[in-house]
Amino acid sequence: MTPTTGTNDVNMNPAERERLRRWRLVLGKEAGSCMGGGGGAGGTGGGGSFDLSGADAGMDGVLDELYDQQRSAGLGGSSPRVARWLGDIRTYFPTSAVRVMQQDALQRLNLKQMLLEPEMLETVEPDVHLVANLLSLSKVIPEKTKDTARHVVRKVVDELERKLANPLIEAVRGSLNRATRTNRPRANEIDWDRTIRANLKNYLPERHTIIAEKLVGYGHKRSSLRDIVLCVDQSGSMATSVVYSGIFGAVLASIRAVTTRMVVFDTAVVDLTDDLQDPVDLLFGTQLGGGTDINRALAYCQQIITRPAQTILVLITDLYEGGNQQEMLRRAQELIGSGVQMVCLLALNDKGTPSFDSHNAAILSGMGCPTFACTPDLFPDLMAAAIQKRDLALWAARNDIVAVRAQEQ
Repeated sequence: MTPTTGTNDVNMNPAERERLRRWRLVLGKEAGSCMGGGGGAGGTGGGGSFDLSGADAGMDGVLDELYDQQRSAGLGGSSPRVARWLGDIRTYFPTSAVRVMQQDALQRLNLKQMLLEPEMLETVEPDVHLVANLLSLSKVIPEKTKDTARHVVRKVVDELERKLANPLIEAVRGSLNRATRTNRPRANEIDWDRTIRANLKNYLPERHTIIAEKLVGYGHKRSSLRDIVLCVDQSGSMATSVVYSGIFGAVLASIRAVTTRMVVFDTAVVDLTDDLQDPVDLLFGTQLGGGTDINRALAYCQQIITRPAQTILVLITDLYEGGNQQEMLRRAQELIGSGVQMVCLLALNDKGTPSFDSHNAAILSGMGCPTFACTPDLFPDLMAAAIQKRDLALWAARNDIVAVRAQEQ
């Protein structure tokens, strides 16, 4: 292909023009001056330049604001300018890309202070990461912004509940039913569908009825069959895990067949069980940031667990212990030894396994506490497996989850 003097050459192949256009948007304006119409696989050379116009120019502008590292000011401290930028990225990019760019802006341009202004919040695309940032700022959000912040959090929580609630409810109820089937049910506990199926051989044609010699039912109406304790690290690195945990806790609390407790901790421990009826209230009851005292949290869990053999303790933390490490491990051993089914989730989010204390994780795994990260969409099936007391390490392997390998103390 003969090099051209610029991208406006009418003889340029359309495919080549599109390739150069994409490279120009990726590389930024500094690359534009050296991008000609030909010259090799990279699309450079030829002595021309690649100029953008129309929507491409606008798209390039919002990318430049965020990713041009040569700028000293970025979006600066101007709230109107940030609001315009947030509007522009929604014009040029799909929602999935908008959320990534918003997250990058929070990190690169230190825009958290802007989230304290209601006008700013109204322009932001809500997602779980934005909720996590709002929760981390909840104690300093001014009164004029609190209603807007709660509205944003409510929108995200409602959306996630619609997505996650039914799979969790079905998984937990189904596993409880299978775990507690009985042939001597009370009258109000009879599963008529299974009872009829079990007695089809006893059908009397002349009477048009079935003689129910064998009754099938469940015992879950007598009392809760499992106690579930969610013990969640609310240090800053666990922010999105806290959001998902709060939503799952609220869903579990709606299932009468289980008793659910929600405990969050940093260097202090707070029992948020009473707020489980409203996940938004629960999330605003957290205080993201601060240190980590897992030992103190496990000590509290020891106090509230009354039926160890029927209790599932889900510890959600990266295991960086700021308190007494040896005491923490001793308490974990005591809980497991008493019959508590304990699992440690290093993260409950979509971003994979985070940084974590591999030494503590390996020791917990050696104690019989499966330790791995879990995505929200797999959490319902995890709880079902735990209720049925299946091998969670095997469950993790079947779901392509890399669990921490055991290390004996």
